[in-house]
Amino acid sequence: MDPSRYDAWYRTRKGAWISERETRLLLRLLRPSPGMSLLDVGSGTGHFTRRFADSGLRVAGLDPDPEMLRFARRKHRDLPFTQGHAQNLPFPEQSFDFVAAVTSLCFVTKPHFALQEMWRTARHGIVVGLLNRKSALYRRKAGKGGYAGARWDTLATALEWGARLDPPPVSMRWGTAVFLPGGTIMARAIERVFPRRLPWGAFLAVCWS
Repeated sequence: MDPSRYDAWYRTRKGAWISERETRLLLRLLRPSPGMSLLDVGSGTGHFTRRFADSGLRVAGLDPDPEMLRFARRKHRDLPFTQGHAQNLPFPEQSFDFVAAVTSLCFVTKPHFALQEMWRTARHGIVVGLLNRKSALYRRKAGKGGYAGARWDTLATALEWGARLDPPPVSMRWGTAVFLPGGTIMARAIERVFPRRLPWGAFLAVCWS
């Protein structure tokens, strides 16, 4: 995927709204304090790395794609980005307060291995954003366009991953967002009233602490 084109989508009205909803949910689940550190795994163009930084966190990004990294480093010169893979993070244990992966695990063939690496590297917790198989977006977009090759997961699958983490998590929180992904007036109105614990949002976020 072309980094410039991908990043430009987040500057559209629809893309900006979806980004805001997803970021808000991730931060609500993480419950970080300002100044805490976070590693963004699969950071791509650095869009969500920047969103985390703007929330008051000290952030770093990691991605395996050289083109994405070049784009991110040019656009976000004040943020550090490292080349690497989710299944083998190049950091010591508990290097960051939190570790996040925003839809990047959807392209990892063995996500439970990546989650264990994230868990090893985090002091307080990890959060993942997933494409939700139980959503209207799945019925409309699975296997098409930018979603080609992506895996669509469920809460039950994420719970199985969490049960395999070592040492076991103390707590787990989850929620969904973007119930109608079109960004229309109706979609925005529904988003304000639907509870986050409904399992049908296109964006499924799970946090282990």
